[in-house]
Amino acid sequence: MSGTSTAPPETLSSDQLGARDLGHFGYAQQLSRRVGSYASFAAGFSFVSILTTVFQLFGLGFGFGGTAFFWTWPAVLAGQLMVALCFAELAARYPLSGAIYQWARRLGGAVVGWFAGWTMVIAQIITLATAAIALQVILPAVWPGFQLVGSDPALASRDGAANAVLLGCLLLVATTVLNATSVRITAVVNSVGVTCELVGVVLIVVLLTTRAERGPSVVLHTTNLDSTTGYVVPLLISALMAAYVLVGFDSAGELSEETHKPRATTPRTIIRAVTASGIGGAFLIVAALMAAPSVTDGNLATQGLPYVLTSRLGTTTGKLLLLDVALAVCVCTLAIQTAAARMLFSMARDNVLPGSRQLRKVSPRTGTPVAATVVPGVLAGVCLVVNVGNAGLFLGLASVCIMLLYVAYLMVTTPLLVRRLTGGGLAGGVDENGRPLFSLGRLGLIVNSVAVAYGLAMAINLGWPRADVYDPAGDGWYLQYLPLITLGVVAVGGLVAYRTQRTAYYASIGVPLPTTTPAVEAEGANA
Repeated sequence: MSGTSTAPPETLSSDQLGARDLGHFGYAQQLSRRVGSYASFAAGFSFVSILTTVFQLFGLGFGFGGTAFFWTWPAVLAGQLMVALCFAELAARYPLSGAIYQWARRLGGAVVGWFAGWTMVIAQIITLATAAIALQVILPAVWPGFQLVGSDPALASRDGAANAVLLGCLLLVATTVLNATSVRITAVVNSVGVTCELVGVVLIVVLLTTRAERGPSVVLHTTNLDSTTGYVVPLLISALMAAYVLVGFDSAGELSEETHKPRATTPRTIIRAVTASGIGGAFLIVAALMAAPSVTDGNLATQGLPYVLTSRLGTTTGKLLLLDVALAVCVCTLAIQTAAARMLFSMARDNVLPGSRQLRKVSPRTGTPVAATVVPGVLAGVCLVVNVGNAGLFLGLASVCIMLLYVAYLMVTTPLLVRRLTGGGLAGGVDENGRPLFSLGRLGLIVNSVAVAYGLAMAINLGWPRADVYDPAGDGWYLQYLPLITLGVVAVGGLVAYRTQRTAYYASIGVPLPTTTPAVEAEGANA
């Protein structure tokens, strides 16, 4: 087994060293190491996918915060950067698939790790569904023929919601086939898509800026900001837009076991992904506010960025750029499914999920965990199909999945902070290049504390019952409690699944249930 190679380090390739390093954690190298530095960055950046999510959610932010909603973006970016720095430290020390699960497990114990992984995989599946329906925001604006159901393309309408489900399911079929077929092709498609997205962001910002109706000082105004309840409440709601967008940068860590020199590469690509997304998104928002034909006629809140592009850049140019956005949506969906598959594979490898025997299998032909890839695709499709015709589909799904992501992040940053406060700290060492592992040093405690405080505050903000956010059509009072209801269902379902699977596992090996939480293996040797 390559994970237990005894050859001298100087005779081993970097991938063989990675396999041996993985062996110190008790795992054999099953996944193929075909992901380079750029592909690792692309994994994190494409999960965030500012073209996908800013285009989807611009109307939400502007609708509540007006032109001043821009300032919620850097505020959320600062908080998420603190989280990303903590994750970068952990990625250097635990270069394992199923990053959130593995990190939480090693910091907080087996139970904390299991619930972090369970929460994360549920969030990823719902996020996958949410990303897939984003095609509805783009494709009918490019060509009316993409509106296959009914005539109203607006996502908030029944026709639009139903068509979004159809387009989303077709996209999920395509990403499932691609993800299950080849790691290399998936990485290439992801990298090409991210490159196109980066170029598209630059082009959109430049073109909109050259057609500006007003200067960048527009972000200093309070146009369309309803101050009847003060500025805090509408801006807190408006901040949900940035909170929905700036997540998923940790997915670079999901590919650690497929990345060349992961201890050196992954920490930096995590930080680059959130930084590039934050800077690009900020310019995109400002350019849109500057170029919009009007910031007072209500179109920005109802039609968002597609309206700005087609009205300011003309039909042909605007639609070409929208096609680039559609590509970003497809690549974003692909990246989310990849991350979900690696989370399922990592947990199943530890035999802590129902159906672990199938989920942990890696195809010798494709080098991919096929069952772990198919399951999130199917379940995401189910999330869409059961909501056919539901006009509140998108916002409900987005709210639920992002709150769960924040909760899962807290299950990593909180035990990490506890370790720092109790003097445990993180082990040092060197990466594959012989350089010290990424470390925050003396700033670690401050950064970690801010990360936990921010994550807790934003999780509360996301879950707070608000009828004007979660039930704007007045379809039912219970809808405003959807995030909290979902969190409760995930917690109860997780508890049942955990106890059932744990009992079945120990029964299968003929060992009585332990009365204490099993210890987690050592951190592993440095590469």
